[in-house]
Amino acid sequence: MRNSVSDVTDAEILDEAREAMTQAAFDAADEANAAQAVESATESLPAFDELGLSDEMLRAIENLGYTAPTPVQAGSIPVVLEGRDLLAAAQTGTGKTAAFALPMLDRLTASAPRKKGAIRALILTPTRELALQIGESFEAYGKYLTLRSTVIFGGVGQAPQVEALKKGVDILIACPGRLNDLIGQG
Repeated sequence: MRNSVSDVTDAEILDEAREAMTQAAFDAADEANAAQAVESATESLPAFDELGLSDEMLRAIENLGYTAPTPVQAGSIPVVLEGRDLLAAAQTGTGKTAAFALPMLDRLTASAPRKKGAIRALILTPTRELALQIGESFEAYGKYLTLRSTVIFGGVGQAPQVEALKKGVDILIACPGRLNDLIGQG
C-alpha cells in the first residue's frame, strides 16, 4: 500500500498505464468481436417470407418497415407456427413481441374459435406500459386480420375494459391484478 504520491515510482505508473491500456484494448476487441458475430449471424438468417408467415402478416410487417427478422424472431416464429411451446430470452429491443405475436396471429387466424367471442389467447404482462406496448404491436401486426384484441390493466376505470370483453375478443393482453379483479367479479 502506498503511503503518499511520492512513494509511487515512474515504473509503477507505467505498469498501471499499460495494464489499463491493455484492458481497454481487450474490451474494444471484445466489442468488435461481438458486433462482428451479430453481423455474421444476421447475414445467415432466413428472410421473413421464408419463415412460413401468411401473406397478411408479411404485408403488415413490410408496412411497418421490417426488413429482416432478428435472431430471436428467426428462431421463434417457425416453432410457434408449429404449435410447439417456446421459451425465449433476448435483450430489450430485439423483437421479442413480434417473435411470438406474428405466429400467434397467424395460428389464430387459421383456426375458427370454438365459441363465438371467447378469448383464444391470453398474454400476461407485469406492467401497464408493457401491456399497452404489446397491445399496440398486436394491432399493427393484425392490421389485415379480423381478430380482435384488448388490453386490461389497473389504475384506470374498468368499465371500458369490461365493455370490450363483453363484445368479445380473441386476444387478451392483461396485467394480473386487473385480470384477477375482473375474474373475481364474474
